[in-house]
Amino acid sequence: MRAPRIVVFAGSIRTGSYSARLAALAARELALMECEPVLLSLADYPLPIYDADLEAESGVPEPARQLRDQLASADGVFIATPEYNAGFPPLLKNAIDWASRVRGGEGDAFKGPVYAIGSTSPGGLGGYRASMMLRQTLALGLNVLVLAEQVMVAGAANAFTEDGDFKDERALERLRAVMSTLIEQAALRAGLRA
Repeated sequence: MRAPRIVVFAGSIRTGSYSARLAALAARELALMECEPVLLSLADYPLPIYDADLEAESGVPEPARQLRDQLASADGVFIATPEYNAGFPPLLKNAIDWASRVRGGEGDAFKGPVYAIGSTSPGGLGGYRASMMLRQTLALGLNVLVLAEQVMVAGAANAFTEDGDFKDERALERLRAVMSTLIEQAALRAGLRA
C-alpha cells in the first residue's frame, strides 16, 4: 500500500520568509514519517490577480491548473501562512481563488485532501488571526476538511536556528504532533489505512 502524499507550501515567497521556513521544516519532518512529502513554492505558480473578466476572456491560467493538480493529487496539505494586517496574504488568497476555478481533471483539490494550517508572525499571537481567516476560507468557502490542530509560531524572527530547526523543542514536538495527525487523517480519508 502506498504512503500518503502530503503537499506542503507557504503563503509567502519573500526571501527569508518565516512561513517558508515553517513549510521547509514541516517537509523535513514529514520525510522522517510514513508519507511522501512534496514541498512546493507559490513562486513556481505565477498568477495574475483573480479577475472574472480575465477568466471569461482567457480561461484559467496554466499555473492555476498545475497548482490545482498538485493539490488534487495530495492526500493531505499543510499550508504555512504569514500574517499580514491581521489576515493572510493576498498571494495565498489569489492562489486558492485561481485553483478553485479549475474545472475537470483528476480528483478534487479541496474536497479530497485533508488540510492542516500553520502560521507565523514576529508578534506574540503567532499568526493566529491569519490562521483563523485561512481556516474560514478553506472550511466555509471551499468545504475543506481542516484539522482542528494547528501550528502557530510566535516571535518567528527568533524561532528558528541557522539550520532551519526550531530553537524551542516544544514547538518541534507540536509540529511533529500536527504532522502525525495530518498523515493519519489523510491516510484514513484516502482509504490507505483501516
